[in-house]
Amino acid sequence: MATETLIWLIPLPPLLAFFLIVLFTNKNKALSHSVAVGAAFLSWLGAMIVFVRALGVEHFGKEPFADAINWLPTGVTAPGSTETLWLKIGVLIDPLSAAVLFFVAWTVLMIFIYSVGYHNYGQPAGDHDHAGLPPHGATVEEHGHKHVVPSIEPMYSRFFAFIGLFAFGMYTLVVSDNLLTLFVGWEIMGLCSYLLIGFWFGKVSARNAAIKAFMTTRIGDVFMLLGIAFLYKATGTLTYREIFTEETLHLLSTTITPVFGLSAAGLIAILLFIGTIGKSAQFPLHVWLPDAMEGPTPVSAMIHAATMVSAGVYAVIRMFPLLSAGWHDGAALTPAMTFVAFIGAFTAIFAATIAVAQNDIKRVLAYSTISQLGFMIAAIGMGAYIAAVFHLITHAFFKALLFLGSGSVIHGMEHGVLHTGNHSVDPQDMFNMGGLRKKMPVTFWTFLIGGFALSGFPIVTAGFWSKDEILADAFANGHMVIFITLAVAAFMTAFYTMRQITLTFLGEARTKEAEHAQENKWTMTAPLVVLSVFAIGYGWVGIPEHFPLLGGLVPNWFHEFVGGTLAEHPPVLEFRWEPLVTSLFVALGGLGLGWLVYRNVTEKNPELDPMKKALGFIHTLLKNKYYFDEAYNFLFVQPALWFSEVFVSKWMDKGVIDGILHIFGPATGGIGYAIRNWFDVPVVNEFFGDGSANVTYSIGKNLRPIQTGRIQQYLILSLIILAVIGGLIFALLVRSA
Repeated sequence: MATETLIWLIPLPPLLAFFLIVLFTNKNKALSHSVAVGAAFLSWLGAMIVFVRALGVEHFGKEPFADAINWLPTGVTAPGSTETLWLKIGVLIDPLSAAVLFFVAWTVLMIFIYSVGYHNYGQPAGDHDHAGLPPHGATVEEHGHKHVVPSIEPMYSRFFAFIGLFAFGMYTLVVSDNLLTLFVGWEIMGLCSYLLIGFWFGKVSARNAAIKAFMTTRIGDVFMLLGIAFLYKATGTLTYREIFTEETLHLLSTTITPVFGLSAAGLIAILLFIGTIGKSAQFPLHVWLPDAMEGPTPVSAMIHAATMVSAGVYAVIRMFPLLSAGWHDGAALTPAMTFVAFIGAFTAIFAATIAVAQNDIKRVLAYSTISQLGFMIAAIGMGAYIAAVFHLITHAFFKALLFLGSGSVIHGMEHGVLHTGNHSVDPQDMFNMGGLRKKMPVTFWTFLIGGFALSGFPIVTAGFWSKDEILADAFANGHMVIFITLAVAAFMTAFYTMRQITLTFLGEARTKEAEHAQENKWTMTAPLVVLSVFAIGYGWVGIPEHFPLLGGLVPNWFHEFVGGTLAEHPPVLEFRWEPLVTSLFVALGGLGLGWLVYRNVTEKNPELDPMKKALGFIHTLLKNKYYFDEAYNFLFVQPALWFSEVFVSKWMDKGVIDGILHIFGPATGGIGYAIRNWFDVPVVNEFFGDGSANVTYSIGKNLRPIQTGRIQQYLILSLIILAVIGGLIFALLVRSA
């Protein structure tokens, strides 16, 4: 099969799985997950074939796989021709999209497989489970004893249908060759995030989280759509390869707009980037992502690693030529790049401080995701293109591993909750855990690998190589504020990661539920093992050539391959000891401090958190996320409610509009009364209506005597008339004679 044809087909299996499950297989759980996992495997296989073929093409950046078809006529004719121009859609796999396609295919497939075990396939239906609520367990009898076991998800097939549509949206976005179909995939994922965050819609918190995510990301999407419209107005195309030509970029970079004196390229890039701020949960639109933890854990992994937030970073990386138009390596950053770098660096440290004070195992990872996305955004803003892509991919692997690992931990804790019957214990609170390394060894070791990769543990983890490259690029190009900010954020990342590992797995169990936790099925642990391989091994494809001892042992394939996406290949950085020593210090120092602070926690009471004692009111501020939710509620939500309920409903609708209607009501009633009594009744009814009826009645009444219906009378009358006529004729004849 031709590579271009195969690329068109990659997104289709998950979409077909969605329709098949919804229309035909939703009553059969085994068939539903088989269809979904099979579809994910087919897309994975197609992606791997395309990726391997891409590696075999020399100068792939200049000769990518591309194909396009005419889609919609624009109504505009080409200059000097009568031919109508068409809006084209197509597929494009260049080095960037090939690298992204690789991690999307792997993470999506692993999440699909993991979901089978997570939703307790093979377990009995719950005693009191209801659709829209998490399963609560089923009572079974074995060897004469009754005990409670996990129960299967009531909406099992529905879940696999939704994540199939989710995967379709991401695949569509990655293989698209233009901004329009990228935006289509972008919005499909927005819909799926709403459906899956609120999957357990019977919970008020889940419903609210789904609405919050949908509304917050829509804010960014509106600005993104404005950017797309502006770009089309300025260039007449939305296709990447046409936009990123030297002539087009020069035109956009030299056209000045009235908005803060930005160039057209800069303004369009910022509008598009605001879409990324919403989708990738960057400050100040970060508030939706932690609440997204209300959905099932595979959804969290899909959002944080495989699809949604990764799509936001991918979009801004894809638009890098537009963002950096008029800039060259080593020059001062453009205003648009400065804005992007500021948002990324600030978000990185801002979210890291909040993660330090969270006790929910998934919320820690949620704020970690926001922080790590900030690293990528900051890298793009300062022109570190390859470093941003590298960290995007390594982060996807180890963050998918961590979220699936956290789901495994929660699942194991839920076993303990069912065993003790104490449902007041929160299976997601890390202070209720402890000692799980003995109960869940596979989960522990894979989570440890993911956590160390997130922390940037030196040499052996992928996170070290990608994060170190961002710090090295910031240092080499003199962006010291960004360098220091990201270094502090990296230290805090290592600290809260070791805090999480220590509270969850090390020491002794702090609750009976933790004592009775147990390891999960292979469908949940096997994906953890696979992802842990990438959390270690993927970093080795990007080892800098000049790195001491290790440089050159493994070719820096990633730099050469992904760098070919740009018209000018980014230069290789010279090795500097300063960023390396900084990376080693922040990673090892943060991990060591996290273990020292939390190694002796034996109480399950979060009020005894050592950091709370050390930080005091600052810890309260961090635990409450700087009160951003409360501030947004005060500044935006409540005014919006007041505007709709008081201003629009009470004042405008009931006061003004109903008042006007009440004025017109009596007036129109009086006019209607006058028309009826002065014109309708005397004129229309009496003269035209009843008058014509009376005339007709009178004529009929007078004609009635001669219409008796008796044949004898008619014959006599005929004879009389005949006699009269005959007499008249006779008289005329006599007279004429």
